[in-house]
Amino acid sequence: MTAIVTDRVDEKRRRILIVATSAAGAVAGVGIAAPFVASWFPSARALAAGAPVEVDVSKIEPGQQITVSWRGKPVWILHRTKDMLDRLPANAPLLSDPESKEPQQPKYIKGVDRSIKPEYLVAVGVCTHLGCTPNLKKEVGAASDMGPNWPGGYYCPCHGSRFDLAARVFKGSPAPKNLVIPPYHYASNAVVVVGEDPKGA
Repeated sequence: MTAIVTDRVDEKRRRILIVATSAAGAVAGVGIAAPFVASWFPSARALAAGAPVEVDVSKIEPGQQITVSWRGKPVWILHRTKDMLDRLPANAPLLSDPESKEPQQPKYIKGVDRSIKPEYLVAVGVCTHLGCTPNLKKEVGAASDMGPNWPGGYYCPCHGSRFDLAARVFKGSPAPKNLVIPPYHYASNAVVVVGEDPKGA
């Protein structure tokens, strides 16, 4: 008996295989694309890192400084005393940019104290030279380990940059610019919001 060979294709079976293969391919494609598309959007941690930070400044004693984190950077809030503020104008001849003409602060930050409220300095604690964190050296003159003429300020231990208590850079420092003043505003007399311009602008 001779076997009969046929070239006839089972169209029904073929359609089922094509549909099944296409569906499997689509599922695989979505599985691959989903993480890729999701990577375009910032994570919850990234969003939180850039979110504004509220700080109750009423608990900061005169002469005391606290550090908060905003966008992964240290932000100082220094409660300056009257003596600290009174010494700021005398620093002008010693500074590279005493009037803060370089855009290292928002436009609404003006004056020798570089702040909205003179008694509170809000500054990013990152040296403008190579990104180290300067140390607060608020003691002056003989009480300081910075020399008899030290008016109080910040000293960067990495390469010796010096800044006054308004975060302005002293001449002769490796740092080329004053420290950055971040956007901020006061939600109330006691609460400062770092990372957000006035009126949420």
